[in-house]
Amino acid sequence: MTKRKGKAKIKYAKSGPLLLIAAPGLIYLLINNYIPMFGIFIAFKSFSYKKGIFQSPWCGFKNFEFLFKTKDAFIMTRNTLLYNLAFIVLGTVLAIFIAVLLNTLGESIRTKFFQSSLLLPNLMSWVIIAYMVYAFLNSDSGFVDKTILKALGASPVAWYMEKKYWPFILIFVYLWKNAGYMSIIYLAAIAGIDKSVYESASLDGATKAQQVFRITLPMLKPTVVIMTLMAVGRIFFSDFGLFYQVPMDSGAIYETTQTIDTYVYRGLMKLNDVGMSSAAGLFQSILGFIIVITANAIVRHVDSDNALF
Repeated sequence: MTKRKGKAKIKYAKSGPLLLIAAPGLIYLLINNYIPMFGIFIAFKSFSYKKGIFQSPWCGFKNFEFLFKTKDAFIMTRNTLLYNLAFIVLGTVLAIFIAVLLNTLGESIRTKFFQSSLLLPNLMSWVIIAYMVYAFLNSDSGFVDKTILKALGASPVAWYMEKKYWPFILIFVYLWKNAGYMSIIYLAAIAGIDKSVYESASLDGATKAQQVFRITLPMLKPTVVIMTLMAVGRIFFSDFGLFYQVPMDSGAIYETTQTIDTYVYRGLMKLNDVGMSSAAGLFQSILGFIIVITANAIVRHVDSDNALF
């Protein structure tokens, strides 16, 4: 018994400092992700601030009708899915491209400079980025209309009234903000590849391009699969700042900027319906969970070594 207690003390003495280091992250995860899960049943209640969570009456699936019975249901679901698919595909390709370029530069001051420059947009808030975009696109004094289009002899464009341009604008802004940050993960994966493999390939006469396509990209496959599966889990969620702040909440372009999250937010501000908002969150989470399980099952069937679980 004494020996067992002694082993337990040694075990806790070793793991104690590690638990203390992990404690802030675990506490944040508990408060931000797990405790709110107890409020799932609000999605099935007609919530009243006066009566509180537990005394508010049950309403079944009526809160979900707000999402499906509106004429905008197809538009917001389509936009959410298509934008996220574009972000996943283009974001992955651009992030890998940047990571390969940075790795080619090697350990130098130039690499640190470019890496810091690419990370800077990710540190900016969407409010700042929204006004940066506005400085380029506003019709009164925007750089694009007053400088670029004017120099080309083209007519000015009312960007915040023309919905057809915004799929390209939003995708460009998203990639500009996030590609540098995403490239860090792939750069770390490339750094973990055994350098002797590249040396052997170089001795065999392989060019840099051949090394990238025959060694780097195949070795990145597990990382790409994991990152893609994680992104697919949030395919029914959208970046609220990107779709609400950047278009400046312009009603004329809702058809190409409206997503589930922005629609719920606008509905919440107008109707003050907490139950509806909770129903939307539950709907997004369940669909995301189903898609992740399905995608992982497909990956496991095709190549079990690269499956997430």
